[in-house]
Amino acid sequence: MRITADTGKCIGAGQCLFTEPDLFDQNETDGRVVVLNAEPEGEILEQKAREAVYLCPSRALSLAE
Repeated sequence: MRITADTGKCIGAGQCLFTEPDLFDQNETDGRVVVLNAEPEGEILEQKAREAVYLCPSRALSLAE
């Protein structure tokens, strides 16, 4: 699984960070998503990545299996 973030779509809502701070952070300048771990391993992190994609209000996150 690979996480991709489109920072052009990101509105800085922070739902990804709140979902899993081991995978996501926010840029200090504009609040846009920063992917900390683009290839999460393990069932729990993969589940959290899927949840973050689902919760993203701007649809800036996507997954490739």
